Amino acid sequence: MALDHAALLEVLQTLTDADVSDRVRGAAQTMYQALIDAELTAVIGAGPWERTDSRTAQRNGSRTRTFSTQAGDLELRIPKLRTGSFFPSLLERRRRVDQALYAVVMEAYVHGVSTRKVDDLVAALGVTTGISKSEVSRICADLDVELEAFRTRSLAGAAYPYVFLDATYCKARVNHQVVSQAVVVAVGVSADGRREVLGVDVGDSESGAFWTAFLRSLKARGLTGVRLVIADAHTGLRQAVNAVLLGAGVQRCRVHFLRNMLAQVPKGNAEMVAATIRTVFAQPDAQHVREQFDVIAGMLARQFPKAADLMVAAKEDLLAFTVFPVVHWKKIWSTNPLERSNKEIKRRTDVVGVFPNPPSLTRLATAVLVEQHDEWQVSDRRYLSEASMALLALLDQSDQTVVTGELLAAS
Repeated sequence: MALDHAALLEVLQTLTDADVSDRVRGAAQTMYQALIDAELTAVIGAGPWERTDSRTAQRNGSRTRTFSTQAGDLELRIPKLRTGSFFPSLLERRRRVDQALYAVVMEAYVHGVSTRKVDDLVAALGVTTGISKSEVSRICADLDVELEAFRTRSLAGAAYPYVFLDATYCKARVNHQVVSQAVVVAVGVSADGRREVLGVDVGDSESGAFWTAFLRSLKARGLTGVRLVIADAHTGLRQAVNAVLLGAGVQRCRVHFLRNMLAQVPKGNAEMVAATIRTVFAQPDAQHVREQFDVIAGMLARQFPKAADLMVAAKEDLLAFTVFPVVHWKKIWSTNPLERSNKEIKRRTDVVGVFPNPPSLTRLATAVLVEQHDEWQVSDRRYLSEASMALLALLDQSDQTVVTGELLAAS
């Protein structure tokens, strides 16, 4: 969409009054904004306030986005649509992550960490002119403000019945030593069925004290309404949930459990045992799930007593999902919703290898999760339907049969 004569004169006046450095940035911002608006017009088949037979969607306001260029940071307006979504082809969806990785590289230069490795990273990013310490301070400070605001934002005003917790491990320097650091991520499903990244933290280990502190930080920010926490059998996690999230149950991830279970049987029998255990989760209701669980545990006890003991010990945590709506079961009996986020964190952190310190690891992990969070918010698809989440409010654990019948009818 070309700028009209009046708009051009207004831009000219703005550039005339600005400093030389600001003129370049202002001109770039005007050009980018015009191209974004023109692309949207081509996509939906109509300009602002224009009526055409070829229109496919309607504009619905805009959201701001900072785009970093050699001319400076440009504040651009990204149009939103009433139906569907739009993202300009000129911009990069994961710009904040790239900026975070760039900041990590610069920080590594300042701290003198593995110069050869850092040079390889710089070359991979296309940075051939070197990086000054002042530039390191400026970019890291700007990025940290934005990411810290996301990590500490208020969670009040919404209930999160389901919370997924998981951890992935990366290397960082602590006290002049390279150690493994746990990147812990919390994702919640709100009452309307949408997913949100609730929190992220980096710690020395997955101890009970670490989990307690992490959950307390979420609660202090306003986390409420948690009915089920889905996670692996992390050390101290159950005690932390019982202490901080009163009334919430703990669902042990069935995928992680199955891996632990198969470690107790010969490799030749692993496929058969796995298929047998999966029949527990194929039952239509809670009663049949528990009956099948007992049958399978009894069968395995005769040939694989250690595996059977492990199964019996994990029964309550493994079957915690059964007191919730049947239509939710496949979505809440494992931590699979976090797998994509963890893989993306690992993909980005593997490029760095060893981080110069834990804060730089936190910076990059948070940047990855901010992008994931934004994608979930603009997506038309919910993790769980709004109708099924409404039925969750009717759930009465003392009369599961009635509610289960309603849920099955609704599905």
